[in-house]
Amino acid sequence: MWSWTVIHRLVIRAARGIAAFIVLCGSVAGAHEIGTTRVSVVFGADRTYHIEIVTDAAALLEKLEAFAGRPPAPGTGLEETFLQRLTVAFDGMDVHPAIEYSVAPPTDAASPALATIRLAGEIPRGAREFTWTYSWTFASYALTVGRESAEAAVTEWLEGGQTSSPFPLSSMVAPSRLTSAWRYFTLGFTHILPHGLDHVLFVLGIFLLSGRLRSVLWQVSAFTVAHSITLGLSMYERLAVSPSIVEPLIALSIAYVAIENLFLSELKSWRVALVFGFGLLHGMGFAGALREIGLPRSDFLMALLTFNAGVEAGQLGVIGVAFVLVGLHCGTCAWYRRRIVVPASALIACTAVYWTLERLSF
Repeated sequence: MWSWTVIHRLVIRAARGIAAFIVLCGSVAGAHEIGTTRVSVVFGADRTYHIEIVTDAAALLEKLEAFAGRPPAPGTGLEETFLQRLTVAFDGMDVHPAIEYSVAPPTDAASPALATIRLAGEIPRGAREFTWTYSWTFASYALTVGRESAEAAVTEWLEGGQTSSPFPLSSMVAPSRLTSAWRYFTLGFTHILPHGLDHVLFVLGIFLLSGRLRSVLWQVSAFTVAHSITLGLSMYERLAVSPSIVEPLIALSIAYVAIENLFLSELKSWRVALVFGFGLLHGMGFAGALREIGLPRSDFLMALLTFNAGVEAGQLGVIGVAFVLVGLHCGTCAWYRRRIVVPASALIACTAVYWTLERLSF
């Protein structure tokens, strides 16, 4: 059996490691991301195919430069370089589409410039199945496949570099409601773990105030109710606030909660009210990410609810891990606040202040 002294030392080392990880991630990940890439494929009645890829222009340019080993420029093989990391295939045989592209400037200070790449070509005679692979993104993205003459389309969620399921050209069957629900639940979960470092730090800030489970549950409940309200209102277009306002305020809310942990040791009623207010902000942030993904019109409410459920599962996962690693064994120790709460909260606050300034474009 390990002594409490050994356990104490291990917990301290783990806490320091987590703190270092927070600082490291904070320097490279300023915001949550599911992925801004969207791909749509349309098959025409004249046996042609048209593919449109919409993605973050700056991120794509950086990847093209890294892959080519030089700054890419129009007329110097940019198109050929881009085509090297995607595959358009019919019956397992690659085809070589024509390519054109355009770049749209950002709509506001918090939005990226978007590149739209269009691919087109003829479907080989006798082809029965279509498959797609895209390796210019590392995040999840939606591939939508449909016919020019039909409203129904099939959507598949893929990871960067993953090959799609074969899409039959004769007929396409939409996924079941259960499959769609699971996809959006998974997207909500991954929006927190591992892509939502800002939301993770906010939840950790809530957890650190007190090692008592009741204190955590009061705050998480207020946060959940609040962000569910603004997520729903935003997705139903009853509420619209620019990301250039929402994103800096989200970062500021993380800093506030962490700084407050340095001066409070017990839950106060006004802290719950503040967490509720901050939850309204985070809900608008969730809506921004979900709007980038897009929701199916036929199952809008189901997708919205399951995405939100996935977000909740991700938050509870963060709290569960923190409780097992730290709260369960150290939450009632005399040194818990001095050695865990104060240094961890200070690191979270520094990271959040950095994000705030970054999102304000100072």
